[in-house]
Amino acid sequence: MKQPARLLVGAIALSSMAFSMSSFAQATITVSTWGGPNHGINTIVWPTWKAWIEEATDDRVTVEVVHDMGPPPAQMEIVADGIADASWIFHAHMAGRFLATQLPEFPTFEEFSSEDASAAYWHTHQEYLQQANEHRGVDVVAMGVHGPGQIFTRDQISSIDELAGKRLRVGGGVMSGLAEAMSVTGVSIPPTGTYEAASQGVVDGAMLTLESLRSFRVAEVAPHTLTVDGGFYRGSFAIVMNPMFWDQVSDEDRAAIESVSGERLSRLFGYMMDISDQRGVEFGEENGATFTQASEQDIDYLRGVASNLQDAWSESIKSRGVDAPAALAFFHEQLVNAAAEERIEASVVSH
Repeated sequence: MKQPARLLVGAIALSSMAFSMSSFAQATITVSTWGGPNHGINTIVWPTWKAWIEEATDDRVTVEVVHDMGPPPAQMEIVADGIADASWIFHAHMAGRFLATQLPEFPTFEEFSSEDASAAYWHTHQEYLQQANEHRGVDVVAMGVHGPGQIFTRDQISSIDELAGKRLRVGGGVMSGLAEAMSVTGVSIPPTGTYEAASQGVVDGAMLTLESLRSFRVAEVAPHTLTVDGGFYRGSFAIVMNPMFWDQVSDEDRAAIESVSGERLSRLFGYMMDISDQRGVEFGEENGATFTQASEQDIDYLRGVASNLQDAWSESIKSRGVDAPAALAFFHEQLVNAAAEERIEASVVSH
């Protein structure tokens, strides 16, 4: 072979290698987010997940977070349609579609961390709930449980009876059933709309988490909190991805991303909720918020309501192929296991 021909062949070979290497170069996971720039999902979860992914892939994959791509109930569709590669969804925003995911929402009247609950929920989803196929169209990379859901009101109350006729923000799912049992008029609005609705008198308060006192400015418009141990309810979330994203990365990088997702990302989400609740309570106390524990009589009533709701739920998901009693038992077993495992805090890069 003549010298020019050898040079040409060599150049073609190098070009092919460069193309092969560049075909997976610096992929970006575009994350659609909501909750406000100061919400823990945006100050803790996404920055930490980004750092984990960049480290795991030697910077071949990164994360870009974009705000206001759509309202909270639209996030599932935004990801499924490929407008964004990933997002976080609150299952109660799509109550008709999601039933199996109500599993961690029922009140237990016991205290446990959102970090442990989220880790337990991830394993329960993988073992039992995913067969319901409720997340069809997207890949689930983490599951999350928020902290104890409490009741916030404009006027101070001390018992459930005083809630009768009140208009409260509710988010669907189990909390809707609880609201009805307490003779509350539920108003379906996202957490981000609570401040405006309460300040304009559209609602008398809200069923939300303690972090909402700060994150959604609830302390300014509904500063009085009625509480029960473990919360009136919990909330179910997922972090989801568009399956087509995996075409942009190598199998090696996909495995690397999955290694810092799953239980680890679920724990991170729960940790964020725990920290956010602590900050919410501190903010509320600094700004004159009150906290009133529900009476034992009220809690006994709520136990009966919760039992009825759980029985109805168990029956409703049979048709989706989920063994509800087994899934619930597994979830509570996993809660115990999760509490004995190492905390995620040391791996968090942003607080």
